[in-house]
Amino acid sequence: MADSLRQRFLDICRFKRSGDLCLLAPWLNDFWMETPDVWVSKGAPAELADPHTLRDYFQFERIRVLREVQTGLYMDKRLDVLGRNYVYSIPPIIPTYEVRMLGEDEHTLSLINEGGQTVRIDKRDPQKMPMYLGHPVKDRATWQEYKTRLNPLSPERFPADWEAYAARMNAKEEPLLLNVGSFFGFLREWMGLEPLLFALHDEPAMIEDMMDTLCAMEMVCITKALGKVRVDGAMFWEDMAFKTGPLISPKMFRQFMMPRYKRITDLLRSKGVDIIFVDSDGNLNQLIPLWIESGINFFWPLECAAGNDAVALRKKYGHDAILGGNIDKRILLKDRDAIREEVMTKIPYLLETSGYFPSVDHFVPPDVPFENFVYFINTMREVAGLPPIKGSKA
Repeated sequence: MADSLRQRFLDICRFKRSGDLCLLAPWLNDFWMETPDVWVSKGAPAELADPHTLRDYFQFERIRVLREVQTGLYMDKRLDVLGRNYVYSIPPIIPTYEVRMLGEDEHTLSLINEGGQTVRIDKRDPQKMPMYLGHPVKDRATWQEYKTRLNPLSPERFPADWEAYAARMNAKEEPLLLNVGSFFGFLREWMGLEPLLFALHDEPAMIEDMMDTLCAMEMVCITKALGKVRVDGAMFWEDMAFKTGPLISPKMFRQFMMPRYKRITDLLRSKGVDIIFVDSDGNLNQLIPLWIESGINFFWPLECAAGNDAVALRKKYGHDAILGGNIDKRILLKDRDAIREEVMTKIPYLLETSGYFPSVDHFVPPDVPFENFVYFINTMREVAGLPPIKGSKA
């Protein structure tokens, strides 16, 4: 009997399996919402319009993130804007804010979303990042009000049928990941980037309280979740870097984040969870050693435009770093020779050394031609000794 996907995932993460092409979806291999529709409108197979048959078409393998356990971001909040989706994520606050429309003009709509952020949305393209006009945490007083929404014992944090839900998840054959939250990322969503950066310097006691509150909530939820569900990995979300480096200094990372990370990662490892992922855009080269020291060992998406190099990272960190992504999505706009070079300079080495899950360095945008993406997938399958995806031309 072939190994289960769950066992393959664990073996790859633990460097026990080389040469295995494991294309996980929707966690790593996913698309901008409009990408499949654009492809279908230009003649691609109609089955791509459905997320489930799309994954089947590309022979992606499914990994499940336990989004029903509200410790991490609510990833799928959507609001209809003139028939199109404004999609946004909010930290795990209970209760959420009531959505309130504030006004609109010819091209924009202003509102307060469920996370308490005041935003201005472009009605022509509501999926792109909105303009942030305000955030719910402005000072110590507003933090005290917001803090009441982070009670770890709120019953809504877990499915109402918790025992039955746990049994259903434990019966799954795919790997299960628990979203365990964030520190910098959540505070940025609460305060806005610039106010947060000032507060790290000017209001360190308030920042410590915010991170301690998060850490305490996350630990209670993790303990409850792991008491019932067989979890294969944990995931943080941070987005705390830009094109050339981190948004805070290593000194601040060590002061504010590392002690809380260690509490979470020590708890996870004490329960047998040793695959701990972080999703952060930007240049991660200064952050990866700090995350490794904090107990985190899996890094994605390793954006190429921000100077990340998965081959160099593998050579530097060896088995201390599980890697995902780092296929330059910009290359998929070019010709087949460029796509092939991108794959061949990275994928053979990374698959052979193991501990790597291929994907583009974030979601696939709609301007990537369908034929180019198919060629990219088939080139990787060729490296792994697999036939082309059904119905496609190599």
